[in-house]
Amino acid sequence: MRRRLAELRGPDVAPRALDARALAALAANPGCRRRALLDGAGVDKGALARALGAPAPFGQSQFAFSRGHAFEARVKGDGGGELMRLVHARTGAPGTPPPEPDEVTVPDLTAAGPAGRAERTALALERATADGGWTLLDHPMLELEVAGSPVYLEPDAVAVHPDGRRTVVEIKSFPILDGSADPAKVGAAARQAAVYALALEPLGGRVDERALLVCPKDFSNLPTAEAVDLRRQRATTRRQLARLTRLEEIAAALPEGVTFAPDRPPDELADAVRAVPAAYAPQCLSTCELAFHCRERARAAGAVEVLGREVRGELGELTTLAAVLAAAHSGPDGSDGSDGASGDGPDDPSVAALRRAARLRAEALSTADPTATVPPPERPRCP
Repeated sequence: MRRRLAELRGPDVAPRALDARALAALAANPGCRRRALLDGAGVDKGALARALGAPAPFGQSQFAFSRGHAFEARVKGDGGGELMRLVHARTGAPGTPPPEPDEVTVPDLTAAGPAGRAERTALALERATADGGWTLLDHPMLELEVAGSPVYLEPDAVAVHPDGRRTVVEIKSFPILDGSADPAKVGAAARQAAVYALALEPLGGRVDERALLVCPKDFSNLPTAEAVDLRRQRATTRRQLARLTRLEEIAAALPEGVTFAPDRPPDELADAVRAVPAAYAPQCLSTCELAFHCRERARAAGAVEVLGREVRGELGELTTLAAVLAAAHSGPDGSDGSDGASGDGPDDPSVAALRRAARLRAEALSTADPTATVPPPERPRCP
């Protein structure tokens, strides 16, 4: 299977690592076989999107990247003493004293390749649990099986308590102002931490139900932290990852010779991407580099997915905008008033709801024609 995935990437193309943010986005859309295969094969979706002429205009700026690294270095300075004090204050067992800087063990996790680092991390966790002290794992490597293929993940840190409990630490550069932070950013950090927590579970030991979110306090560069409950995110992500189709099943359905190497001609790449089914939704625009290409194709096909998952779910078997309009304008017997039927019977609840909405619209516009458009308002004339 590894050889097949390497062929999909293209000869001499290094695999792109799948981080927790991308994995959380993949788990949020488990029906998208296109993203599952491209991420599992390590395809650089950003380069692929640029080759297709639909680059994604999002990403972290160099300034934000540098600021985040500088803040993380400050948090982990002094041998991790300040960070472990935050861990104790927010997630430590009640009544236990905070760790002194010389009481924190920071093992060396360097090894050859991600597999070697993952094995070194597992040994460090086992040793930390046996020792019964405070241990800080700085950028450990964790392994998680996704769609039948191993994925390596690197959290900011994992803290091991004296009782053996493991707490995922997420260090972010967005501020906590007056004890609260942007809910959307906190939610995204919680989903990433949930992925790391799932990757810790196979290693044994007790994984904390909370993650520690460390951010700058107010407008300063001083770190502060809050505990984030991960129970709902872990359960949701576990369920969504279990629904992913295995990569070998997706790859087996592709034509022979398909490759996603970004140096191939655009027409060939477009055919290769088209060969893998996608599940586009507007939410993909902020999480997937290939979303703008998928949106163009969905619009060209008149697919109802461009209206959002909620609308798509309400429309049932109506999969195109043309079918939706035909159903809305159909008569009581299900005919569309032209030379064919609307595609769904009049007893279909989606068709009935669309017909009622069209009738209410017509009444609101005081016209018997539900396809009539509202005339533009007259501009006020200056006296």
